[in-house]
Amino acid sequence: MRAEVNVYIVRIKQSIELLRRHLDWDKALARLEELNRAAEDPDLWNNPEQAQAKMQERMRLENAIQTCKTLQSEMDDHVDMIAMGEAEGDSDIVAESEAALADLQSRAERMEVETLLSGEADSNDVYLEVHAGAGGTESQDWASMLLRMYLRWAEKKGYKATIIEQTDGEEAGIKSATIEINGHNAYGWAKTESGVHRLVRISPFDSNARRHTSFASVWCYPVVDDTIAVDVAESDVRIDTFRASGAGGQHVNTTDSAVRITHLETNIVVQCQNQRSQHKNRATAWAMLRARLYELELQKREAEAMANAEQKTEIGWGHQIRSYVLQPYQMVKDLRTGVESGNPSAVLDGALDPFMEAALAQRVNGEAGSDNVASEDLA
Repeated sequence: MRAEVNVYIVRIKQSIELLRRHLDWDKALARLEELNRAAEDPDLWNNPEQAQAKMQERMRLENAIQTCKTLQSEMDDHVDMIAMGEAEGDSDIVAESEAALADLQSRAERMEVETLLSGEADSNDVYLEVHAGAGGTESQDWASMLLRMYLRWAEKKGYKATIIEQTDGEEAGIKSATIEINGHNAYGWAKTESGVHRLVRISPFDSNARRHTSFASVWCYPVVDDTIAVDVAESDVRIDTFRASGAGGQHVNTTDSAVRITHLETNIVVQCQNQRSQHKNRATAWAMLRARLYELELQKREAEAMANAEQKTEIGWGHQIRSYVLQPYQMVKDLRTGVESGNPSAVLDGALDPFMEAALAQRVNGEAGSDNVASEDLA
């Protein structure tokens, strides 16, 4: 059997093992058996809402378990066909089976990513915030580059992206911006982007053409849909109104239409200014606050489930996760997973899926990635 074929087999086995580990295989089988028994209970639909939730869970588990079984079965079949072809000297059978294994490996990788996007809120839309770090114009320009990168990524994924809030810099770039990205699994994909992003380049704002390092932070949290209840009392928040800045027309800039809500207990701050109506901006800001509080709860649950303290720090966004170097060489490197790209232009144009896939896989693998994370906080 050729070495290349052995590589296909090893990678397919790795995908199967990752999927099984993500499912917690034995518990998943036991839970599916329990749900199958529940489906046969004639009293199940006395509570339609609970019944529907159980049937959805049953379907999800059935699909995930069947995916693993199908991958294993097809791999075994192709390996047997290769062995038979080699024994009989039939090169056509060997070639066809090797090609089928290559296709199966690609399919296994796609299934792997799809299964990784099965968290509680992964299928939700996402709010994505970008904030410039210290450094004035340099960092503000970098923040605007990141904003464009995520808008382009959303476009490539076929998602809809809407700018909810944007505060422009004094000379160039932005101080902050919030976008809402709508599409299936938008939060599942984007959630690993939270963190500090570092840029190294020859500054276009430095007359001496010196190399500068800039920082900006990204924060992602799921849009809360109607199935998720997050109760927040008005007494728990402070609401401020102010005049919107940036584009939006004369009316926006001359009335107190923008809304900022501060959650007093957690000090979470959200704001919206993209609508001319203060009422609409207030409604959007409330939705953003509920989403932030829900995401905070998800973080707590994930922290409790993690195996060691190093991984717990990975949840926070106060750590550098990715470095973008434009000079003296060209390289984008994710400091958690080690994934690299020698084409920063493509990455800044939205080619982010390889980084996202690796970060998602690392979460499931349970590998402590925090040892590779630089501890440079956003100043």
